[in-house]
Amino acid sequence: MNNNKNLSFKDQDFFIGLDVHQKNWKVTINNNKLQLKTYSMDPRPEQLLSYMNKNYPEGNYFSAYEAGFSGYWAHRKLIKSGFNNIIVNSADIPTTHKEKDQKSDPVDSRKLARELENGSLKGIYIPTEQQQARRSLCRLYYKAVKDRTRIKNTIKSFLQFQGIDIPRVDEISHWSGRFIHWLRSISFNEAEDAYYLNNQIDNLLYRRKETLDILRFMRKLSKDNNIIKCLKTISGIGFLTAFTLYAELIDINRFKNLDTLASYIGLIPSIKSSDEYKINRGLSCRQNKRLRSQLIESAWVAVRHDPALTQSYNQYLQRMSKQKAIVRIAKKLLNRIRYVWLNEKAYVTGVVS
Repeated sequence: MNNNKNLSFKDQDFFIGLDVHQKNWKVTINNNKLQLKTYSMDPRPEQLLSYMNKNYPEGNYFSAYEAGFSGYWAHRKLIKSGFNNIIVNSADIPTTHKEKDQKSDPVDSRKLARELENGSLKGIYIPTEQQQARRSLCRLYYKAVKDRTRIKNTIKSFLQFQGIDIPRVDEISHWSGRFIHWLRSISFNEAEDAYYLNNQIDNLLYRRKETLDILRFMRKLSKDNNIIKCLKTISGIGFLTAFTLYAELIDINRFKNLDTLASYIGLIPSIKSSDEYKINRGLSCRQNKRLRSQLIESAWVAVRHDPALTQSYNQYLQRMSKQKAIVRIAKKLLNRIRYVWLNEKAYVTGVVS
């Protein structure tokens, strides 16, 4: 039986790498460049605290785990328990070739503990519970829209499979009540086919109501939000894009400059440079996918309504393709967004550069 009553690790630092999973965590504990232990435990922060207090009492506990399905709940509990915890992007963890070739949970936890002690890990931004809830609501809307689009495509594919001619484009593009009524009126030789189509129509109408309800709730939450009101004054930025920016970026002050913000969204090039050679490989694959696509869509609208952007777009077209030009317009649009958000002032067309 261990008796640790006289143990004290006061002012000593312990670095803990956590490879978190749903059923268990792999834990590695380092101290003074020495790997003390790697073991498996239940996925409960309080159990880790109990273990550290029992074996290494009064120490300074630093921990890290990778961002992923587990979200932020473990981080919040670890912080509340006295751990100096960070969550890291897996792509930012220095990894040897051997660790890539022989990847396992213990290897991942040892890697996290080692790099945490080396000081090479940088934590991602942690939103508050309210900010996280707002972001979840925004993503729920886009998921509902995606599901609605998937059902529409399923219906069109079914009609084509049955050899049924679809009405003219403007009718189907809006999926009007008249078009839905036409779908309901189609007769089939087999009852199963009729049931299938009506089931898909019911699913579509449910998803349509769901997206409308979510959008109404988003508008209700944003009624008195001055930042969203200001963002909507920018050419190309409607309510949905403004809400998405507010929900995803959370706090504009966490980005020290425009380039940092553009990097987060994914509006910077991926470059490979060596000696005299420099290759631009296009937009970085690292991105906030939702924000990047939204901003590029908004840029196409903005170039038609903001004279300053129209002029810039035409100048870009003289030396590059439309696709490359619109990405640069999107970055200019992002600069306007940053300015308006930081100052919380309505945008005046053609004034902000």
